[in-house]
Amino acid sequence: MEENPTQSIPTNEELKREISLILQDGNLDRENLIPILHKITQRFGYISNQSLYEISAQTSIPLAEVFSVATFYRMLPTQQRGRHVVLFCESLPCHVVGGRDVIEALKDKLQLNPGQTSADQKWTLLTTSCLGVCNFGPVVSIDGNIHGNLTPESVREVLNKYE
Repeated sequence: MEENPTQSIPTNEELKREISLILQDGNLDRENLIPILHKITQRFGYISNQSLYEISAQTSIPLAEVFSVATFYRMLPTQQRGRHVVLFCESLPCHVVGGRDVIEALKDKLQLNPGQTSADQKWTLLTTSCLGVCNFGPVVSIDGNIHGNLTPESVREVLNKYE
């Protein structure tokens, strides 16, 4: 199967086969759990509950531990995300230069609250504590592309680039 995070959800047999292929690349111990979960995310776009069960079954790592690691790190999504992931920086530097108005404009334009994905699977809106580019605030990352010095008026223009 070709890598495409927005493809349809695989059947249980396809999932088992794909996870087996991912796991054949390396060690199947606890120290490699995060890299394994990253590979699952790269392959499927997120880590489904069934993926957690399969990882546990195929590595003999207890399910509770696999679940705990997968849900602890925000970088490991456990819910399907939209084709475009909008990550808004809610740090103090972004906040004081207009971040509150920008997040309201994002919520209005996308019709989403942080943590939600649109019904058409086009957008996911998330927040983060920092994107590391405070001198360009307010800032969003869309699909890994940084957009800074945003205003409520520029939000629509930036999002239209991803339509």
